[in-house]
Amino acid sequence: MQTAKAVNLGVIFLLELGVLAAAAYWGYTRLFTGAMLLALLAPGALAWLWALFGAPRARFPLHGPARAAFELVWFGTGVVALYAAGAHAWALVLALVCLASKSLAHAWGQ
Repeated sequence: MQTAKAVNLGVIFLLELGVLAAAAYWGYTRLFTGAMLLALLAPGALAWLWALFGAPRARFPLHGPARAAFELVWFGTGVVALYAAGAHAWALVLALVCLASKSLAHAWGQ
């Protein structure tokens, strides 16, 4: 069971990185001159929010329902970014893996 819990924590970490990658991909696919800048700023803004509220050593750590709401918005942003970029199948995969992994994390008290 400990191995499964450790694997799930690794999956959650990869999902967090996936949200940043999804935001960068969304910015890159925008059809205007500043797309490259948006590809840098979008994940940068998300990383800043994660450092403030979501990281294990966050400046303003959230708990309980506020944490659940923040994570719903965080991972939802990644799903919406992929969907808006036209990667509909990847958006669905991200949503399903997030749902499964976060459900296990909740059940295991992670």
